[in-house]
Amino acid sequence: MTIPVTAVRTAVYRFPTPTPEADGTLSWDATTVVTVEVDAGERTGLGWTYSSPAAAAVIADDLAPVLTGHDAVDVTGAWQAMHRAGRNLGTRGLFAQALSAVDIALWDLKARLLELPLTDLFGRVHDRVPVYGSGGFTTFDDAELAEQVAGWQAAGCTAMKIKIGESWGSRTGRDLERVSRLRELAGDDAELMVDANGGYSPGQARRVGRILDELGVVWFEEPVSSDDADTLHLLRGVLRCDVAAGEYVADDRDAARLISSVDCLQLDVTRCGGYTGWLRCAALAAAAGLEVSGHCAPALHAPVAAAAPRLRHVEWFADHARLEPLLADGVPPVVDGAMVPGNAVGHGMTPAAGAQRWRIR
Repeated sequence: MTIPVTAVRTAVYRFPTPTPEADGTLSWDATTVVTVEVDAGERTGLGWTYSSPAAAAVIADDLAPVLTGHDAVDVTGAWQAMHRAGRNLGTRGLFAQALSAVDIALWDLKARLLELPLTDLFGRVHDRVPVYGSGGFTTFDDAELAEQVAGWQAAGCTAMKIKIGESWGSRTGRDLERVSRLRELAGDDAELMVDANGGYSPGQARRVGRILDELGVVWFEEPVSSDDADTLHLLRGVLRCDVAAGEYVADDRDAARLISSVDCLQLDVTRCGGYTGWLRCAALAAAAGLEVSGHCAPALHAPVAAAAPRLRHVEWFADHARLEPLLADGVPPVVDGAMVPGNAVGHGMTPAAGAQRWRIR
């Protein structure tokens, strides 16, 4: 029996940050969320992406017409039809983010129609989804970093990540001072992680990476641009710390190009084609013997990460950890360093009434 999609709705929210924030290559003072709700069979599925408000226009103008009337249970077919609709637009970047939000909503909808928890629909293999604390922006002073680390410790996080590569790699001295400070704050048993957001040149990344090895850092994310897979591969061969990248992967072909260049493949469910794309990319990583790590959007990653056999962890990113409980009811909390996917139908989240305060369109 076909259950046709009857409506697709979008909304855009803007959540200001408590203070101006920056990483190695960008600065920001707010986070924009584009949500999508899809109706079928008197049920509604919810998805979202972190993107430009333009993603809402892509959904309304290019994806909703393809989706309306499509069988809501046939999520794979819907994904393929939407992806084909992006041929002349380009299927990466903004389009991939829009598609991701819709795909997430469709999987949530399907699970609700079947009256199943989404994790069980995917195939639950983990009861707990470990997370790591992430933030440590380059704009933070010592007191702000100390406050954030204390919050991670209170949540039971045993791994913590800060931003380095400040000002496109022009302040390596401060980068390394901040890593040393993180060690002091986090303690000897914590796993230290850093993210340069592609801010270093190849030579800088190699030199900084060797010092990070001496400091006991276990994770060096995007030491150079993720577009430079050859240099990532070279760095992987000379550094002890794991080289990680993948947050900009838009589909399985992108993932395939990175797999030989990283020790752990990052995947972002709000960018890589939603749950459909995430599972495809995770399968490629597993075939290559690699673990995967969910990038940002912790609430959305909880159900799919629990179904990934070779999962390392999910990023509990400060901005998203703060705003997701304001955006949606039912966000899984972090307890003892992990999220526990619930047993509610779908992914268990619904729009929060109070989110209207931050809605801009």
